[in-house]
Amino acid sequence: MRIEQDLKLGFKDVMIRPKRSTLKSRSEVSLLRKFAFLHTGQQWEGVPIIAANMDTVGTFEMAKALGKEHMMTAIHKHYQKEDWAQFIKSVDPEILNYVAVSTGSGSADEAMVNTLMNEYDQLRFICVDVANGYSEHFVDFVKRMRDNHPDKIIMAGNVVTGEMVEELLLGGADIVKVGIGPGSVCTTRVKTGVGYPQLSAIIECADAAHGLAGQIIADGGCKVPGDVAKAFGGGADFVMMGGMFAGHDESGGEMVEIDGKKYRQFYGMSSKTAMDKHAGGVAEYRASEGKTVKIPYRGPVSATVQDLLGGIRSTCTYVGASRLKELTKRTTFIRVQEQHNTVFSD
Repeated sequence: MRIEQDLKLGFKDVMIRPKRSTLKSRSEVSLLRKFAFLHTGQQWEGVPIIAANMDTVGTFEMAKALGKEHMMTAIHKHYQKEDWAQFIKSVDPEILNYVAVSTGSGSADEAMVNTLMNEYDQLRFICVDVANGYSEHFVDFVKRMRDNHPDKIIMAGNVVTGEMVEELLLGGADIVKVGIGPGSVCTTRVKTGVGYPQLSAIIECADAAHGLAGQIIADGGCKVPGDVAKAFGGGADFVMMGGMFAGHDESGGEMVEIDGKKYRQFYGMSSKTAMDKHAGGVAEYRASEGKTVKIPYRGPVSATVQDLLGGIRSTCTYVGASRLKELTKRTTFIRVQEQHNTVFSD
């Protein structure tokens, strides 16, 4: 046993210090990023925000809506081959630049992703997603994905420390997903005691990834647009969100009405709800590590997208970053004990 004494921070612990700026308007800020990926050399350009691969977020409908804004969706892994065929026929090929095919590390998942990637060459991204990215089995699976799909861009995670980022990048991942326990419907930290404050994880993992010409995705923990800006300021190349994209027309999840108000169901993919739906229940050797909530219905996702992107553009104007790429170079975090005035909060 050992104790690390150095400071670890979450989004709530900091704010971004403003700096002089020559920008006159938020409209002058570009949120587009262009990346070249480690193992393929392929390039991608877009707004590096990703809807999470949860079946109450990462839907085909969400992909169509976000793709129009040059934002990504990691499609959840529970669609069937026929669903994919219908989706691909129904969209402009440009939209598929903003779609990732998700997979776990099981044999059925592997067979499905291999089928899709071999049949539809226009699909460029694979998202290999497990709760615990520290297992040898997972690393071996990522290596196998790289061997089987040498021309595809592979996202893999989740981890929270630099040495594991490096191992995954060297093993075949182009982009590493960072975050253990920060999600709004994740209970890993209370069930297991395991986790890492998300902002510090981003800073550490970004440093490791960029040293090897890789990228990271900050996955989870963002409650408001300012948190997304802090993730980018901390060095994240992409930011993935579940809860902020839940509750919309495009999100999926059962719609219910309570006392005349509409709600949509949202749950973690390790929750009892998800395991009952997709795995026949919670296996006897494990516990649920997610919760199920009802989110007030939010209407179309377009309004949330406008609010989110507007907030990030505003962050950039406060620190003088005309492009999103410049934000981390222009960011100085200050530690705080208070974020905002809550006198009129519910």
